[in-house]
Amino acid sequence: MKEVTVDVLLAVVAQFGLYGLLTLGLAVIFAASRVVNLAQADLAMVGAYVAARPRPPRCWRTWASPDPLQYRGSAARSGAGRTGLPPGLDLDTVTRSSLVFEEVVPMAMPLEDTHVTRALQALENSSSSVRLRAAMAVGTAPDPQFVDKLIARCAVEPEFFVRDMLTWALTCHSPAETVPRLIDELGSETAQARSQALHTLSKIGDPRAWPAITRALLTDADDEVARAAWRTAAGLAPEGERAELAGVLATQLGRGERDTQLSLSRALIALGELILPILRAAMTHADARVRQHAIVTERLFHDPKVGFDFAIEEAKRLVALGTIGQEEA
Repeated sequence: MKEVTVDVLLAVVAQFGLYGLLTLGLAVIFAASRVVNLAQADLAMVGAYVAARPRPPRCWRTWASPDPLQYRGSAARSGAGRTGLPPGLDLDTVTRSSLVFEEVVPMAMPLEDTHVTRALQALENSSSSVRLRAAMAVGTAPDPQFVDKLIARCAVEPEFFVRDMLTWALTCHSPAETVPRLIDELGSETAQARSQALHTLSKIGDPRAWPAITRALLTDADDEVARAAWRTAAGLAPEGERAELAGVLATQLGRGERDTQLSLSRALIALGELILPILRAAMTHADARVRQHAIVTERLFHDPKVGFDFAIEEAKRLVALGTIGQEEA
């Protein structure tokens, strides 16, 4: 490649001299600058759509907007990014230039309907990066037409980070639009639909969702559903119903592996001191796993800085030695 470039330059010099070579270089620079200017003009036009759309000043629930840079790589986690989205991110940019299929939209369709159609189609694209950016764009320009599709997509989306972005987009819509539909989703036969609806309700934090978090959800056979229910219930339970909730949660002590037990401990701790008598009673349970989990939760309640794994090992030792409660004697 280098040899070809040198040969071309030498040919230009031989034919036109150094002055001709300089003229050619200036022409290339001018052409490049024109391309850049046209691209900037296109971006300005693209940004006009979202800029003109009415939207809330921020999401209904205080929650940092996910950073797209955090989603490069399979190890990405949600909620760790900067606050705010990158400038120029909008429905037209996301759903037009990044799609891998050709759109066919009737010419008579209004411009706004065209954008909505593209966004809804992009949420089902085979590329997870396209779905991710589409969900981000929908969150920047909330529209009631998106709510049903976002909720439906949550039930089937295979990628964790895209699901979290779908949840974020839903929190940017009015709770009046989202909460009733999310509550309906709690009765779905699909476990992921139930867990994602609960997760989204926990982020929205609307107290109207509390009566819908039933004992059946709190004891759901699917660990992900149960964990989401515990977290959501602990955040929404009214003061007068926290003791009853703690009693239901205590029936799940000893359940599952590390992550499931940690989720339950956090939910119980969030309910406050009323859990202490319940935990002390659970320490006499016939099941060693229940006793162990109760010890861990009480230890974390008194000293949150103690690591869960360390507390587990300490609880195993106490259960093995049969010394539970002797420190209070």
